[in-house]
Amino acid sequence: MGTMRQTRRALRGLAMLAALAFVVNAGWAGVGVEKVIYSFAGDENGEYPSTDLVVDGAGNLYGTTVQGGDVGGGTVFELTPSPTGWTHTVLYSFTGGTDGGQPYGGVTLDPQGDLFGAAVIGGRGGQCPEDGCGVAYELTPSGGTWSQHVIHNFDGTRDGYGPGQGLTRGDDGSLYGMTPTGGADGLGVVYRLRPTATGQWSRQVLHTFTGGSDGGTGSAGRLLLDAAGNLYGVATVGGANGAGTAFELSPTAGRRWTFTTLYAFNGTPDAGFPYGGLVFDAAGNLYGTTYYAGSQDLGAVYELSPSAHGWTETVLHSFVGGTDGSGPISTLVFDAAGSMYGTTSEGGDPGCGCGTIFRLRPTAGGSWTERVVYRFAGTPDAAFAYNGMVADGGGNFFGTTVHGGTNDDGAAYEFTP
Repeated sequence: MGTMRQTRRALRGLAMLAALAFVVNAGWAGVGVEKVIYSFAGDENGEYPSTDLVVDGAGNLYGTTVQGGDVGGGTVFELTPSPTGWTHTVLYSFTGGTDGGQPYGGVTLDPQGDLFGAAVIGGRGGQCPEDGCGVAYELTPSGGTWSQHVIHNFDGTRDGYGPGQGLTRGDDGSLYGMTPTGGADGLGVVYRLRPTATGQWSRQVLHTFTGGSDGGTGSAGRLLLDAAGNLYGVATVGGANGAGTAFELSPTAGRRWTFTTLYAFNGTPDAGFPYGGLVFDAAGNLYGTTYYAGSQDLGAVYELSPSAHGWTETVLHSFVGGTDGSGPISTLVFDAAGSMYGTTSEGGDPGCGCGTIFRLRPTAGGSWTERVVYRFAGTPDAAFAYNGMVADGGGNFFGTTVHGGTNDDGAAYEFTP
Protein backbone atom coordinates (compact mmCIF):
# COMPACT_ATOMS: atom_id res chain seq x y z
CA MET A 1 0.00 0.00 0.00
CA GLY A 2 2.97 2.31 0.53
CA THR A 3 3.45 2.64 -3.24
CA MET A 4 0.02 4.14 -3.76
CA ARG A 5 -1.01 7.75 -3.67
CA GLN A 6 -2.22 7.40 -0.10
CA THR A 7 1.35 8.04 1.05
CA ARG A 8 1.08 11.59 -0.27
CA ARG A 9 -1.66 12.44 2.17
CA ALA A 10 -0.44 12.97 5.70
CA LEU A 11 -2.72 11.92 8.49
CA ARG A 12 -4.34 15.08 9.71
CA GLY A 13 -3.45 15.50 13.32
CA LEU A 14 -4.96 14.51 16.59
CA ALA A 15 -8.71 14.43 17.01
CA MET A 16 -11.34 15.14 19.61
CA LEU A 17 -14.30 13.01 20.62
CA ALA A 18 -15.96 10.42 18.37
CA ALA A 19 -19.30 11.37 16.87
CA LEU A 20 -22.00 9.89 14.73
CA ALA A 21 -22.58 11.91 11.60
CA PHE A 22 -25.49 11.22 9.27
CA VAL A 23 -24.54 12.90 6.04
CA VAL A 24 -26.10 12.87 2.59
CA ASN A 25 -24.19 14.52 -0.23
CA ALA A 26 -26.60 17.39 -0.77
CA GLY A 27 -24.72 18.84 -3.71
CA TRP A 28 -25.37 15.96 -6.06
CA ALA A 29 -28.31 13.65 -6.62
CA GLY A 30 -26.90 10.13 -6.50
CA VAL A 31 -28.59 6.81 -7.00
CA GLY A 32 -29.07 5.71 -3.42
CA VAL A 33 -28.41 7.11 0.03
CA GLU A 34 -25.08 7.24 1.86
CA LYS A 35 -24.73 8.08 5.53
CA VAL A 36 -21.77 8.10 7.86
CA ILE A 37 -22.54 5.69 10.70
CA TYR A 38 -19.36 6.37 12.66
CA SER A 39 -16.59 9.00 12.67
CA PHE A 40 -13.24 7.88 14.07
CA ALA A 41 -11.68 10.31 16.52
CA GLY A 42 -8.01 9.37 16.55
CA ASP A 43 -5.92 8.64 19.64
CA GLU A 44 -7.28 5.65 21.58
CA ASN A 45 -10.40 5.62 19.38
CA GLY A 46 -8.40 4.68 16.29
CA GLU A 47 -7.78 6.42 12.96
CA TYR A 48 -7.11 5.65 9.30
CA PRO A 49 -9.47 2.65 8.86
CA SER A 50 -7.99 1.14 5.69
CA THR A 51 -10.05 -1.99 6.19
CA ASP A 52 -12.51 -4.37 4.68
CA LEU A 53 -15.50 -4.82 6.96
CA VAL A 54 -17.05 -8.17 7.89
CA VAL A 55 -20.56 -8.60 9.24
CA ASP A 56 -21.81 -11.30 11.63
CA GLY A 57 -25.27 -12.84 11.88
CA ALA A 58 -26.44 -10.16 14.31
CA GLY A 59 -25.46 -7.34 11.96
CA ASN A 60 -22.35 -6.27 13.88
CA LEU A 61 -19.45 -4.95 11.80
CA TYR A 62 -15.76 -5.66 12.46
CA GLY A 63 -12.66 -3.99 11.06
CA THR A 64 -9.27 -2.46 11.81
CA THR A 65 -7.62 0.94 11.99
CA VAL A 66 -4.01 1.29 10.94
CA GLN A 67 -3.22 3.90 13.58
CA GLY A 68 -4.54 5.02 16.93
CA GLY A 69 -5.44 2.90 19.90
CA ASP A 70 -3.95 3.10 23.37
CA VAL A 71 -0.35 3.40 22.13
CA GLY A 72 -0.80 4.25 18.44
CA GLY A 73 -0.26 0.80 16.91
CA GLY A 74 -3.76 0.46 15.47
CA THR A 75 -6.96 -1.23 16.59
CA VAL A 76 -9.52 -3.92 15.94
CA PHE A 77 -13.02 -2.49 16.38
CA GLU A 78 -16.66 -3.53 16.43
CA LEU A 79 -19.65 -1.44 15.33
CA THR A 80 -22.92 -2.58 16.89
CA PRO A 81 -26.29 -1.39 15.51
CA SER A 82 -29.16 -0.19 17.67
CA PRO A 83 -32.41 1.72 17.07
CA THR A 84 -30.60 4.96 17.95
CA GLY A 85 -27.41 4.47 15.93
CA TRP A 86 -24.15 2.54 16.03
CA THR A 87 -21.90 1.90 19.03
CA HIS A 88 -18.14 1.72 18.47
CA THR A 89 -16.00 -0.56 20.67
CA VAL A 90 -12.24 -1.02 20.49
CA LEU A 91 -11.72 -4.76 20.92
CA TYR A 92 -7.92 -4.58 20.89
CA SER A 93 -5.19 -1.92 20.72
CA PHE A 94 -1.87 -2.96 19.15
CA THR A 95 1.38 -1.82 20.70
CA GLY A 96 3.55 -2.14 17.60
CA GLY A 97 5.77 -4.55 19.57
CA THR A 98 5.63 -8.32 19.77
CA ASP A 99 1.84 -8.26 19.29
CA GLY A 100 2.13 -6.49 15.93
CA GLY A 101 1.09 -3.09 14.62
CA GLN A 102 -0.50 -1.34 11.63
CA PRO A 103 -3.24 -3.91 10.94
CA TYR A 104 -4.32 -3.19 7.37
CA GLY A 105 -7.04 -5.13 5.59
CA GLY A 106 -9.47 -6.04 8.35
CA VAL A 107 -10.29 -9.30 10.10
CA THR A 108 -11.85 -12.67 9.31
CA LEU A 109 -14.61 -14.17 11.44
CA ASP A 110 -14.79 -17.90 12.19
CA PRO A 111 -17.94 -19.85 13.23
CA GLN A 112 -16.98 -19.63 16.92
CA GLY A 113 -16.86 -15.83 16.80
CA ASP A 114 -13.06 -15.56 16.87
CA LEU A 115 -11.35 -12.95 14.70
CA PHE A 116 -8.17 -13.43 12.66
CA GLY A 117 -6.01 -10.89 10.89
CA ALA A 118 -2.51 -9.75 9.96
CA ALA A 119 -0.43 -6.74 10.98
CA VAL A 120 2.29 -5.16 8.87
CA ILE A 121 4.93 -4.57 11.55
CA GLY A 122 5.89 -5.95 14.94
CA GLY A 123 6.33 -9.51 16.09
CA ARG A 124 9.46 -11.39 17.02
CA GLY A 125 10.67 -12.49 13.62
CA GLY A 126 13.60 -11.61 11.39
CA GLN A 127 15.50 -8.50 10.41
CA CYS A 128 13.22 -6.18 8.44
CA PRO A 129 13.47 -2.46 7.56
CA GLU A 130 10.47 -1.77 9.80
CA ASP A 131 10.08 -2.60 13.49
CA GLY A 132 9.49 -6.30 13.07
CA CYS A 133 8.37 -8.27 10.03
CA GLY A 134 4.67 -8.50 10.90
CA VAL A 135 2.37 -11.07 12.46
CA ALA A 136 -0.81 -13.05 11.97
CA TYR A 137 -3.01 -12.95 15.04
CA GLU A 138 -6.19 -14.29 16.64
CA LEU A 139 -8.66 -12.43 18.86
CA THR A 140 -10.84 -14.54 21.15
CA PRO A 141 -13.85 -13.26 23.14
CA SER A 142 -14.44 -14.34 26.73
CA GLY A 143 -16.80 -12.76 29.24
CA GLY A 144 -17.09 -9.50 27.35
CA THR A 145 -13.35 -9.00 26.83
CA TRP A 146 -11.06 -10.04 24.00
CA SER A 147 -7.61 -11.61 24.22
CA GLN A 148 -5.07 -11.44 21.42
CA HIS A 149 -2.33 -13.86 20.63
CA VAL A 150 0.11 -14.11 17.75
CA ILE A 151 -0.28 -17.28 15.69
CA HIS A 152 2.65 -16.56 13.35
CA ASN A 153 5.67 -14.28 13.34
CA PHE A 154 6.91 -13.47 9.84
CA ASP A 155 10.68 -13.57 9.49
CA GLY A 156 11.21 -11.56 6.31
CA THR A 157 13.02 -14.35 4.50
CA ARG A 158 11.24 -17.37 3.04
CA ASP A 159 7.80 -16.52 4.43
CA GLY A 160 7.88 -12.84 3.51
CA TYR A 161 7.13 -9.77 5.57
CA GLY A 162 4.71 -6.89 5.89
CA PRO A 163 1.40 -8.80 5.51
CA GLY A 164 -1.06 -6.01 4.72
CA GLN A 165 -3.98 -8.10 3.55
CA GLY A 166 -7.04 -9.67 5.16
CA LEU A 167 -6.95 -13.43 5.62
CA THR A 168 -9.12 -16.00 3.85
CA ARG A 169 -10.43 -18.90 5.92
CA GLY A 170 -10.95 -22.44 4.63
CA ASP A 171 -13.50 -24.96 5.92
CA ASP A 172 -10.74 -26.80 7.81
CA GLY A 173 -9.77 -23.62 9.65
CA SER A 174 -6.70 -22.91 7.53
CA LEU A 175 -5.92 -19.26 6.84
CA TYR A 176 -4.53 -18.01 3.53
CA GLY A 177 -2.85 -14.73 2.74
CA MET A 178 -0.12 -12.91 0.83
CA THR A 179 2.77 -10.62 1.65
CA PRO A 180 3.85 -7.79 -0.67
CA THR A 181 7.55 -8.21 0.05
CA GLY A 182 10.04 -10.75 1.34
CA GLY A 183 10.33 -14.33 0.27
CA ALA A 184 13.25 -15.83 -1.61
CA ASP A 185 13.03 -13.21 -4.37
CA GLY A 186 11.92 -10.28 -2.24
CA LEU A 187 8.61 -9.90 -4.09
CA GLY A 188 6.24 -11.53 -1.66
CA VAL A 189 4.66 -14.93 -1.12
CA VAL A 190 1.35 -16.74 -0.82
CA TYR A 191 1.14 -18.57 2.50
CA ARG A 192 -1.08 -20.92 4.46
CA LEU A 193 -1.45 -21.13 8.24
CA ARG A 194 -2.96 -24.43 9.40
CA PRO A 195 -4.16 -25.19 12.94
CA THR A 196 -2.67 -28.34 14.47
CA ALA A 197 -3.95 -30.78 17.06
CA THR A 198 -1.62 -29.25 19.67
CA GLY A 199 -3.21 -25.82 19.33
CA GLN A 200 -0.25 -24.41 17.41
CA TRP A 201 -0.21 -23.20 13.79
CA SER A 202 1.98 -24.55 11.02
CA ARG A 203 3.16 -22.29 8.21
CA GLN A 204 3.46 -23.35 4.57
CA VAL A 205 4.63 -21.14 1.70
CA LEU A 206 2.45 -22.04 -1.27
CA HIS A 207 4.17 -19.81 -3.81
CA THR A 208 7.06 -17.38 -3.92
CA PHE A 209 6.65 -14.58 -6.45
CA THR A 210 9.59 -14.14 -8.81
CA GLY A 211 8.53 -11.04 -10.74
CA GLY A 212 8.58 -13.07 -13.96
CA SER A 213 5.55 -14.61 -15.65
CA ASP A 214 3.96 -15.24 -12.26
CA GLY A 215 4.03 -11.56 -11.27
CA GLY A 216 5.24 -9.94 -8.09
CA THR A 217 4.00 -8.19 -4.95
CA GLY A 218 0.90 -9.73 -3.40
CA SER A 219 -2.13 -7.47 -3.66
CA ALA A 220 -4.06 -5.74 -0.88
CA GLY A 221 -7.20 -7.67 -1.82
CA ARG A 222 -7.94 -10.98 -0.12
CA LEU A 223 -7.46 -14.32 -1.81
CA LEU A 224 -10.59 -16.01 -3.15
CA LEU A 225 -11.16 -19.67 -2.19
CA ASP A 226 -13.55 -21.86 -4.22
CA ALA A 227 -15.44 -24.99 -3.16
CA ALA A 228 -12.74 -27.26 -4.60
CA GLY A 229 -10.02 -25.63 -2.50
CA ASN A 230 -8.43 -23.58 -5.28
CA LEU A 231 -7.16 -20.08 -4.52
CA TYR A 232 -7.48 -17.10 -6.86
CA GLY A 233 -5.71 -13.78 -6.55
CA VAL A 234 -3.76 -11.04 -8.26
CA ALA A 235 -0.17 -9.84 -8.22
CA THR A 236 0.22 -6.09 -8.53
CA VAL A 237 3.28 -5.96 -10.80
CA GLY A 238 5.32 -8.26 -13.00
CA GLY A 239 3.97 -10.83 -15.41
CA ALA A 240 4.72 -11.05 -19.12
CA ASN A 241 3.87 -7.39 -19.65
CA GLY A 242 4.97 -5.91 -16.33
CA ALA A 243 1.44 -4.80 -15.40
CA GLY A 244 0.50 -7.57 -12.95
CA THR A 245 -1.22 -10.93 -13.18
CA ALA A 246 -4.29 -12.88 -12.13
CA PHE A 247 -3.45 -16.38 -10.90
CA GLU A 248 -4.78 -19.67 -9.53
CA LEU A 249 -3.19 -21.94 -6.94
CA SER A 250 -4.48 -25.52 -6.90
CA PRO A 251 -3.70 -28.15 -4.23
CA THR A 252 -2.16 -31.44 -5.38
CA ALA A 253 -0.98 -34.60 -3.68
CA GLY A 254 1.62 -34.32 -0.96
CA ARG A 255 0.54 -30.84 0.22
CA ARG A 256 1.98 -29.31 -2.94
CA TRP A 257 0.31 -26.50 -4.84
CA THR A 258 0.37 -25.73 -8.55
CA PHE A 259 0.58 -22.08 -9.60
CA THR A 260 -1.05 -21.02 -12.89
CA THR A 261 -1.04 -17.55 -14.38
CA LEU A 262 -4.56 -17.00 -15.67
CA TYR A 263 -3.88 -13.65 -17.29
CA ALA A 264 -1.03 -11.17 -17.68
CA PHE A 265 -2.35 -7.61 -17.79
CA ASN A 266 -1.06 -5.48 -20.65
CA GLY A 267 -1.44 -1.99 -19.26
CA THR A 268 -3.10 0.87 -21.11
CA PRO A 269 -5.53 0.54 -22.85
CA ASP A 270 -5.96 -2.85 -21.16
CA ALA A 271 -6.33 -3.08 -17.40
CA GLY A 272 -3.18 -3.07 -15.28
CA PHE A 273 -1.72 -3.04 -11.75
CA PRO A 274 -4.47 -4.69 -9.68
CA TYR A 275 -4.72 -4.01 -5.94
CA GLY A 276 -8.24 -5.28 -5.19
CA GLY A 277 -9.15 -8.96 -4.94
CA LEU A 278 -11.29 -11.15 -7.22
CA VAL A 279 -14.95 -12.19 -7.02
CA PHE A 280 -16.85 -14.95 -8.83
CA ASP A 281 -20.26 -14.77 -10.45
CA ALA A 282 -22.63 -17.75 -10.65
CA ALA A 283 -21.25 -18.73 -14.07
CA GLY A 284 -17.63 -18.96 -12.85
CA ASN A 285 -16.39 -15.67 -14.31
CA LEU A 286 -13.97 -13.58 -12.26
CA TYR A 287 -14.15 -9.82 -11.78
CA GLY A 288 -11.77 -7.25 -10.37
CA THR A 289 -10.39 -3.72 -10.51
CA THR A 290 -7.01 -2.24 -11.38
CA TYR A 291 -5.58 0.94 -9.91
CA TYR A 292 -3.92 2.10 -13.13
CA ALA A 293 -4.33 1.45 -16.87
CA GLY A 294 -7.60 1.26 -18.73
CA SER A 295 -8.02 3.62 -21.68
CA GLN A 296 -7.08 6.71 -19.60
CA ASP A 297 -4.53 5.08 -17.26
CA LEU A 298 -6.88 5.91 -14.36
CA GLY A 299 -8.02 2.39 -13.54
CA ALA A 300 -10.41 -0.20 -14.88
CA VAL A 301 -12.93 -2.93 -14.07
CA TYR A 302 -12.30 -6.22 -15.84
CA GLU A 303 -13.82 -9.68 -16.35
CA LEU A 304 -11.95 -12.98 -16.73
CA SER A 305 -13.98 -15.71 -18.45
CA PRO A 306 -12.86 -19.36 -18.49
CA SER A 307 -12.90 -21.55 -21.59
CA ALA A 308 -11.33 -24.76 -22.81
CA HIS A 309 -8.39 -22.72 -24.09
CA GLY A 310 -7.72 -20.63 -21.01
CA TRP A 311 -9.08 -17.36 -19.70
CA THR A 312 -10.25 -14.38 -21.73
CA GLU A 313 -10.03 -10.88 -20.27
CA THR A 314 -12.46 -8.06 -21.08
CA VAL A 315 -12.29 -4.49 -19.81
CA LEU A 316 -15.84 -3.63 -18.68
CA HIS A 317 -15.12 -0.01 -17.78
CA SER A 318 -12.20 2.40 -17.95
CA PHE A 319 -12.37 5.27 -15.46
CA VAL A 320 -11.95 8.71 -16.98
CA GLY A 321 -11.28 10.74 -13.84
CA GLY A 322 -13.19 13.82 -12.81
CA THR A 323 -16.71 13.06 -11.66
CA ASP A 324 -16.33 9.44 -12.82
CA GLY A 325 -13.61 8.76 -10.25
CA SER A 326 -10.19 7.14 -10.61
CA GLY A 327 -7.80 4.76 -8.93
CA PRO A 328 -10.04 1.88 -7.77
CA ILE A 329 -8.39 -0.27 -5.10
CA SER A 330 -11.53 -2.07 -4.01
CA THR A 331 -12.76 -5.62 -4.33
CA LEU A 332 -16.17 -5.67 -6.00
CA VAL A 333 -19.40 -6.91 -4.44
CA PHE A 334 -22.57 -8.20 -6.14
CA ASP A 335 -26.14 -7.32 -5.25
CA ALA A 336 -29.08 -9.74 -5.52
CA ALA A 337 -29.89 -8.54 -9.04
CA GLY A 338 -26.40 -9.27 -10.41
CA SER A 339 -25.08 -5.70 -10.45
CA MET A 340 -21.57 -5.03 -9.12
CA TYR A 341 -20.60 -2.23 -6.76
CA GLY A 342 -17.19 -0.86 -5.95
CA THR A 343 -15.34 2.28 -4.90
CA THR A 344 -12.69 4.55 -6.34
CA SER A 345 -10.03 6.06 -4.14
CA GLU A 346 -10.02 9.45 -5.87
CA GLY A 347 -12.07 11.69 -8.17
CA GLY A 348 -15.80 12.23 -7.96
CA ASP A 349 -17.02 15.42 -6.29
CA PRO A 350 -15.24 18.35 -8.05
CA GLY A 351 -14.81 20.17 -4.75
CA CYS A 352 -13.13 17.24 -3.02
CA GLY A 353 -11.93 14.47 -5.33
CA CYS A 354 -12.57 12.13 -2.38
CA GLY A 355 -13.62 9.06 -4.34
CA THR A 356 -16.87 7.47 -5.47
CA ILE A 357 -19.18 4.49 -5.19
CA PHE A 358 -19.94 3.07 -8.63
CA ARG A 359 -22.27 0.45 -10.04
CA LEU A 360 -21.84 -1.82 -13.06
CA ARG A 361 -25.12 -3.25 -14.35
CA PRO A 362 -25.28 -6.04 -16.96
CA THR A 363 -27.30 -5.34 -20.10
CA ALA A 364 -29.25 -7.66 -22.39
CA GLY A 365 -26.50 -7.50 -25.02
CA GLY A 366 -23.85 -8.89 -22.68
CA SER A 367 -22.14 -5.57 -21.98
CA TRP A 368 -22.08 -3.60 -18.74
CA THR A 369 -23.18 -0.06 -17.98
CA GLU A 370 -21.26 1.93 -15.37
CA ARG A 371 -22.81 4.65 -13.26
CA VAL A 372 -21.49 6.63 -10.32
CA VAL A 373 -24.08 6.20 -7.57
CA TYR A 374 -22.38 8.33 -4.90
CA ARG A 375 -19.55 10.86 -4.70
CA PHE A 376 -17.91 11.30 -1.31
CA ALA A 377 -17.92 14.95 -0.26
CA GLY A 378 -15.25 14.99 2.48
CA THR A 379 -15.55 16.08 6.10
CA PRO A 380 -18.03 15.66 7.69
CA ASP A 381 -18.90 13.09 4.99
CA ALA A 382 -16.63 10.13 4.30
CA ALA A 383 -13.54 10.59 2.09
CA PHE A 384 -11.07 8.40 0.17
CA ALA A 385 -12.33 4.82 -0.05
CA TYR A 386 -9.32 2.48 -0.15
CA ASN A 387 -11.48 -0.60 0.37
CA GLY A 388 -14.67 -2.07 -1.03
CA MET A 389 -17.96 -2.74 0.70
CA VAL A 390 -19.69 -5.66 2.39
CA ALA A 391 -23.38 -6.51 1.92
CA ASP A 392 -25.60 -7.21 4.92
CA GLY A 393 -28.15 -9.46 3.20
CA GLY A 394 -30.83 -6.78 3.41
CA GLY A 395 -29.74 -4.78 0.39
CA ASN A 396 -27.42 -2.44 2.28
CA PHE A 397 -23.67 -2.05 1.85
CA PHE A 398 -21.09 -0.95 4.42
CA GLY A 399 -17.57 0.37 3.97
CA THR A 400 -14.88 2.63 5.37
CA THR A 401 -12.83 5.59 4.19
CA VAL A 402 -9.38 6.50 5.47
CA HIS A 403 -10.24 10.20 5.91
CA GLY A 404 -13.41 12.20 6.35
CA GLY A 405 -15.95 11.91 9.11
CA THR A 406 -16.40 14.58 11.74
CA ASN A 407 -12.71 14.61 12.69
CA ASP A 408 -11.17 13.73 9.30
CA ASP A 409 -9.65 10.62 10.91
CA GLY A 410 -11.76 8.24 8.86
CA ALA A 411 -15.35 7.07 8.70
CA ALA A 412 -17.56 4.01 8.42
CA TYR A 413 -20.57 4.48 6.15
CA GLU A 414 -23.73 2.74 4.98
CA PHE A 415 -24.90 2.89 1.37
CA THR A 416 -28.42 1.86 0.37
CA PRO A 417 -29.08 1.72 -3.40
